[in-house]
Amino acid sequence: MSDKVKFTIDGKELEAAPGTLVIDAAKRAGIGIPAFCYYEGYSLAAACRMCLVEVEKMPKMQTACTLTVAEGMVVRSETAQVAEARKYNLEYLLSNHPLDCPVCDKGGECELQDMVFRYGAGESRYNEIKIHTPEKQYSPVVYFDAPRCILCFRCVRACDEGMGVNALGVVNRGAFSEIAPNVGDHLECDECGACIDICPVGALTSGAYRYQTRPWEMTHVGSICTHCSDGCKTTLGTRNDRIIRGNNRDRSGINGEFLCIKGRYGFDFYDHAERLQAPLMRVNGKLEEVSWAQALSAVAAKFNQILADGGTFGVIGSNHTTNEENFYLQKFAREVLRTNHIDHHRTGDVVTLLDALSGSSAQLATVADLYDRKAFLILGADLALEHPLLSFQIRANYRHHQAHIYVATEKPVREDKYSTLSIRASGIAALESLREKLKAEPELVILFDDSFKGADIASLVEFGASLGIPVKYICLVDYSNSRGAVDMGVTPELLPGYKPSGQAGMHVDEMAAADLSALWVVGANPLKNGAPRKAGYLVVQDMFLTETAQQADVVLPAANAYEKNGTITNVTGEVQRLKRAISTMGAKPDLEIMGFLAREMGVAAALGPWVPDVVFAEIHKSVRGYAVPAPILATGGAAQTMPVNGRIPVESRPDLVHSDHNGLFASGTLGRYSKILNSVLESHHH
Repeated sequence: MSDKVKFTIDGKELEAAPGTLVIDAAKRAGIGIPAFCYYEGYSLAAACRMCLVEVEKMPKMQTACTLTVAEGMVVRSETAQVAEARKYNLEYLLSNHPLDCPVCDKGGECELQDMVFRYGAGESRYNEIKIHTPEKQYSPVVYFDAPRCILCFRCVRACDEGMGVNALGVVNRGAFSEIAPNVGDHLECDECGACIDICPVGALTSGAYRYQTRPWEMTHVGSICTHCSDGCKTTLGTRNDRIIRGNNRDRSGINGEFLCIKGRYGFDFYDHAERLQAPLMRVNGKLEEVSWAQALSAVAAKFNQILADGGTFGVIGSNHTTNEENFYLQKFAREVLRTNHIDHHRTGDVVTLLDALSGSSAQLATVADLYDRKAFLILGADLALEHPLLSFQIRANYRHHQAHIYVATEKPVREDKYSTLSIRASGIAALESLREKLKAEPELVILFDDSFKGADIASLVEFGASLGIPVKYICLVDYSNSRGAVDMGVTPELLPGYKPSGQAGMHVDEMAAADLSALWVVGANPLKNGAPRKAGYLVVQDMFLTETAQQADVVLPAANAYEKNGTITNVTGEVQRLKRAISTMGAKPDLEIMGFLAREMGVAAALGPWVPDVVFAEIHKSVRGYAVPAPILATGGAAQTMPVNGRIPVESRPDLVHSDHNGLFASGTLGRYSKILNSVLESHHH
């Protein structure tokens, strides 16, 4: 853009697009102008007066958070007058602020503390007794300490604008003003904790993190949330091999700072009392703890025996395990166990979408597209509850770029509030009535759930093509690696990279009901409806004694996503790296369990090393679309895979596709074991 405005801040000659705020222009030039109430991406409040700067030819100091740059403007942000204004301002903020930094959860990462160190007065001129009100608890995860609040209104805006929930407001006036829930004395909201993370002081504190530790005592590890398929980065604060906190304040992932309750608090399943920490083997009809060596050699001997006897194997994989684990598992099944009975629970018909898009490129949207594109069509899904990040991105787009949103769902959804048009309808029938409006849009992103599968997806893509505008698609799936499981060939009909296997094979339900010699279940719970097991020998790898594990001959305790390295692929096909944050004694990553089993069976040489990086190198080389740039993954970024661009000549199986439609407070089997997810009021309403 040539029409940039030229101006000067602290003697630096700068330029920026018209309409840029002085505070943002300064930040980009490495000049920090302090602010409490200003927060990028939310409406402007100009309430705290910390960002006052001098501007030439203006008689009074101006707030840098509401002043836009102008041609020839000269700004000074570090003069004696500015420093004095900041000092008095802080003194005023501290007039009723308690001096409880040593016991406040924000100690060490508090914006008020930092500013007082930089500009503050050494003593106060106020002798009056401070106004004090007792602390309140607004929900199991949100506590509010009114005296600490500096009324910046960040939390109100994060909840209203960012989340679209509107659960917080302000009551009373003057020095007695308080942030309060809009319903009674408790929060009725998403319980996402965004208000706590965005609070510049210790007014809002977390029920999970309170009084636990200090920020400098934790190790911070950025990994990917294990609950839904949106692929949010969650930075886990750990200490002594325990996860103490989750957030993403450094904005290092595709989600920026956003996290829902699962990403911020739902990590607590890892140390649930029922977590398995030793292998179990059936002795006299009862499962008893044994050593890893015993369990592995027993399974290896049994598998080798069944192979020698020409028996049949079934393998059920997971939509939670890593790409490396899924790739290794299907290779193990096909090359060692010589079976094509391998499958997992599918939650969206990705295969039909990729087949329908054959021959055309760049039609799969990314998470970033949801913030940048001009129009959206949401079909079937309640995005705010089922895909909170995608919903958040579209909401931000609507606020910042006025995107047009079209909704066709059976029930009312949060997107209705921002929509150009929303109708209560489902399936293909909903499309025709929207045709004329959609044709007038410059471009479109279509998001659809499992109400579209098989032939309906082909019709949907035809509909998209007939609009005569660029259209991108997102096929919604449920879990952290649902997309990766299909990409890695954990299906009978497809090998990794969507190559047809050319062999028949059983699906999950068929395997559960068949008289197989052995059934090997990795991170899945196919017998959860109480079905009796049929297989002669059942081996289960899991974190908990699920309904399936209770019927097993051998149960091997598996590590979870926060306890291992590897890669996973999210709903938009973006690959990201998991990074180990902690270890749980006795549990091993699924890849390691499979590797040790291969070694015990004497087939390790054929399968190769069970090291995540080595397996990923093979995926990178051999799986179509996974030759993504290694540096992007290594530095914690996300790279979109480019799956197939030709037809996928296999029979479509829409009957196998079934989404669990998990809300914010449920997540398959994992959600059951999170105390926090189960403690919030809302989880009982939904």
